[in-house]
Amino acid sequence: MNSENFSISEKIVSASYIRQGSQARRSHEQLIRQLLDQGKCPEEGWNESTTELFLNELAVMDSNNFLGNCGVGEREGRVASSLVARRHYRLIHGIGRSGDIAAIQPKAAGSSLLNKLTNSVVLDILKLSGVQSVASCFVVPMATGMSLTLCFLTLRHKRPKARYIIWPRIDQKSCFKAMITAGFEPVVVENILEGDELRTDLEAVNRKMQELGAENILCVHSTTSCFAPRVPDRLEELATMCAKYDIPHVVNNAYGVQSSKCMHLIQQGARVGRIDAFVQSLDKNFMVPVGGAIIAGFNESFIQEISRMYPGRASASPSLDVLITLLTLGASGYRKLLAERKEMYTYLAQDLKSLAEAHGERLLHTPHNPISLAMSLDGLQAQSDKAVTQLGSMLFTRQVSGARVVALGNDQMVSGHMFCGFMSHSEAYPSPYLNASSAVGITRNDVTLCIRRLDKCLKSLKKKSMAELK
Repeated sequence: MNSENFSISEKIVSASYIRQGSQARRSHEQLIRQLLDQGKCPEEGWNESTTELFLNELAVMDSNNFLGNCGVGEREGRVASSLVARRHYRLIHGIGRSGDIAAIQPKAAGSSLLNKLTNSVVLDILKLSGVQSVASCFVVPMATGMSLTLCFLTLRHKRPKARYIIWPRIDQKSCFKAMITAGFEPVVVENILEGDELRTDLEAVNRKMQELGAENILCVHSTTSCFAPRVPDRLEELATMCAKYDIPHVVNNAYGVQSSKCMHLIQQGARVGRIDAFVQSLDKNFMVPVGGAIIAGFNESFIQEISRMYPGRASASPSLDVLITLLTLGASGYRKLLAERKEMYTYLAQDLKSLAEAHGERLLHTPHNPISLAMSLDGLQAQSDKAVTQLGSMLFTRQVSGARVVALGNDQMVSGHMFCGFMSHSEAYPSPYLNASSAVGITRNDVTLCIRRLDKCLKSLKKKSMAELK
């Protein structure tokens, strides 16, 4: 209610009670005012009452919620199900217009304000997470792979002769298919083995740049977050090369926001060389439903070009989800999640190392990977050719999700390209292994249950092998 309605209410209920209610309302409004004024994630998280009040205020600004509205167009924000309307807080119009996902909608001032605020709050979080010099970003209602495709398609207009994308190998289908979908030819650069780690072959990348010619290369497509024993690419060196040859550089930072090391690599790469855009998933970094990503960069005009490349309006759901989440957590709450994730990584590494030693295996030494860990399965491989893949099935049926078991010699065709040793990021990694990751939101109980169930599976397979030998 506004001040006039509060004054009228004093004729119905005791004025002292009404004034108390008015003061409570102003405390909510003060938080909303700070958000509108600063465009930053609040330090302390909001409660649900403040968040819902804010969303309801935005919704009544959209034309589909106007009292007496008469809509005669083809898109009027009509919703048949009241359940669907409530699920979206009656913010039905989506974001953007046909020519620009960041444009203001005349029919939807509230949804447009939601979009602008979300991008501003997310930009603040990217800076908080370690990329202080990021200039611009926007939330796009597509997962990481299609968001990378959008970046590549935008670069096409700047580099019409280019047909190649140089890609240090990482065995993840969506980032590979993103290049194919955009109409480019990936130039796969195999990684080099340093100890247990698979690292960027900088000499091979440099040779490819010289062989292909800078004008024929759309960009270098590098990666930060990845499964061990693959570790983040050498971003500083790649960024320096890209600056030297005047080649764009797009970084797949899928779940790297949660890692200070990954974000530091991006910050440093932009400082010493060239990074045009970096893309990260909403669900992996902010614990929201799948279907959204953040495209960010250090040149505001280029990021705006990417947003204008998106055809048509877009769903506001990813923006709504991440804004609600960040308002609820606050900056302090998100920092706490990041600290807890890092702590759980230490627990997971210790427990996985102890388990590996108990079973005659070892925790692979991958210090450059801040999220993922890998445990060798050489002993299991020696027992049986099928034992390694069987371990993966056993873990899944025992409700251990996310653990990846990588066997030797798994070749797979992906969009016309044959990957030898697929899933291991290498044509000939020397050992089968199991992956486990400490990602944002993981708990001590998750780690304990995973280790306990993995131990039981390994013992069961060993017992089975011994019985077969008899």
